[in-house]
Amino acid sequence: MLDEEKDQLHNHNDLPDKEESTNNSVKTSVNTTSENNDSSEVTDKIVESKTEPAESISPIEGTDNQEDSNNVEVQTSTETNLLEESSSPSTNLTPENKEEEEKKLEDEIDATNAEDAEDESSKERHTIPLLDYHAMSMDTLTEELKKLLKNEKIQAIKTHVDQIKSEFDLKFQELLEQKKEDFLNEGGNEIDFSFHYQPKIVFNDLYKEYRDQRNKYYKDLESKLKTNLANRLDIIEELKGLINVEENINTTYKHFKELQERWRHAGPIPRMEYNNVWRTYHHHIERFYDFLDINRDLRDLDFKHNLEEKQKIILRVQELGSEPDLGKAFRELQELHKIWKEEIGPVDREHREEIWQQFKEATKVIHDKRQEYFKSLEASYQDNLIKKNEIIAKITEIGAQKVTTHGVWQKQIREIESLREEFFNAGKVPLRVNEKIWAEFKEAVRNFNRKKNAFYKGLKKEQHHNYEQKLALVKLAESLKDSDDWTETTPVMKKIQNDWKKIGHVPRKFSDKIWKDFKTACNHYFDRLHSQKNEAYKEELEAFEKKTKFLEDLKNFKLSGEKEKDLEQIQTYIASWKAMGKVPYNKKNIESKFNKILDALFGKINIEKNEAELIKYENKLEQLANSDSDYALNNERVFIRRKIEELKGEIRQLENNLQFFSNASEDNPMVKEVVKKINNHKKDLDLLKAKLKQIKTFK
Repeated sequence: MLDEEKDQLHNHNDLPDKEESTNNSVKTSVNTTSENNDSSEVTDKIVESKTEPAESISPIEGTDNQEDSNNVEVQTSTETNLLEESSSPSTNLTPENKEEEEKKLEDEIDATNAEDAEDESSKERHTIPLLDYHAMSMDTLTEELKKLLKNEKIQAIKTHVDQIKSEFDLKFQELLEQKKEDFLNEGGNEIDFSFHYQPKIVFNDLYKEYRDQRNKYYKDLESKLKTNLANRLDIIEELKGLINVEENINTTYKHFKELQERWRHAGPIPRMEYNNVWRTYHHHIERFYDFLDINRDLRDLDFKHNLEEKQKIILRVQELGSEPDLGKAFRELQELHKIWKEEIGPVDREHREEIWQQFKEATKVIHDKRQEYFKSLEASYQDNLIKKNEIIAKITEIGAQKVTTHGVWQKQIREIESLREEFFNAGKVPLRVNEKIWAEFKEAVRNFNRKKNAFYKGLKKEQHHNYEQKLALVKLAESLKDSDDWTETTPVMKKIQNDWKKIGHVPRKFSDKIWKDFKTACNHYFDRLHSQKNEAYKEELEAFEKKTKFLEDLKNFKLSGEKEKDLEQIQTYIASWKAMGKVPYNKKNIESKFNKILDALFGKINIEKNEAELIKYENKLEQLANSDSDYALNNERVFIRRKIEELKGEIRQLENNLQFFSNASEDNPMVKEVVKKINNHKKDLDLLKAKLKQIKTFK
């Protein structure tokens, strides 16, 4: 509550600087009064009233556009002074300093009452919550400004609007600097930079509405204040004229009461004139009571009534000393001072000083409690400063870390955003370090953003390169998607897919479209391929069924006993077997069954092993040629050549071994075994060479 009070008690800058004419009016009143020669005491008092400065009244504001966009928290200079003064308890003051402190408190209350004197409804500003605008986002600040304009009187919201605008400008400036830095990091020219932010436009429109309403209000108020001031000065002149009039004292006293009633309803006057006008008025009230000395009954009756009323006020102020809500207590104290000053007349000289001292002492109790509160508030500001320094240190530490991956950067971005929220929610710091702490915070965040922007700038270049590579793959896939050359195109399409997986991310704005185009082209080709393979699979199943039935028939084949005739028949069976086509891969064991039957038949007609092998081998070559692998025949060729080289090596090794048995008999069992192996290897070698030749001549 007292944050609100401090800001509002010391920021009385609501009027345009158009008070000179009313100042002249008061001076005229003072001079006129001083010309009255009835009493030298009068002249002295008036001169004192004229020359005494109203210390707590702030200079009148000339314009509304005074903004402090560098402050994180809005604090008035008076608030800072109060906080500084709180470090010196009033109990340790010398009499001179004590008197000076009491004078400051009186001036502070007078200044606020002077402000309220311009428009008594402006005191409603005390009831409007002064929120923590520093912790709000720009959107929330805009909503708060809109609520104030809609729900509150324009003259009561200046402090609130000033703080809202200051915080909004701070946050927008930070955003603007970041956007500009991003623009320059992306290669933009500073002269071309522009940033249009819709929430800023909305806020500016609301603030312009506030200024227009406020200016209209004070323009209308100015004329009214001047009129009221003139009326009050006229009342003072009439009051001066009551002294030494030649009429019945009762008539004069009745006129005096009428003037007092007119004064109570004369309306608000300019704050700059408030204290002087009231001093002048009270001075002439006291002169009138001195004049009433000849009619003590009327005077003493008024003095007694005024004393009783002032004693009631003192009692209430003493009760306020126990009020836990200091803001509420101080606001009521201001109102009681106003009543004391404006509504209750003087008391007799015997009680005048005593009653005033009692009032001041009761007031001082509340003042001392406020000072203690300000002192504790300063301590909380110091705690907030420590918190904010810790947050800045954390941001700086994060900004110093070396990061090379997108995932870690995203984690750090979330951490920085969380720390920013903590910073804004940490509360106010002492005004003397306000700008410094804000500058350090901005610099720490900006350093992090620079490193982040540099990383993503490099990442964008890499992603653009990736985009060019993937775009080339999309074009290649689209050019092959309708190809019917399955043998040549299929491996190329598979390679394209593998290459795609190896390429990194592309810019987000292209990623969905380029992936959709690539996927569509690949799916189109492989859907066609699978459709073709399904047709081929049906044919392979039919071939398997034919070959299964063929095997049953082949098992029942009876040899004629004529070798040439039977060999010719077997070759016919082999040709028929080939003509039936390829079987599914998982049914390939049927080929082994066929070869076993052939082996049995070749064995029965006593055909040489190599010849039989070559006959069967041609069937195997046919299978390899019809397989899915483009390299099956070539792999077979490589295999045969390798086996040939291996056999040649073994034969050479065995022939070398025979040299160790040069003196041994040919009947030696070991010699026989070696010779037998050499001969078998040579037969196998001849068969392999024949197979190699068969591969070369196979079509």
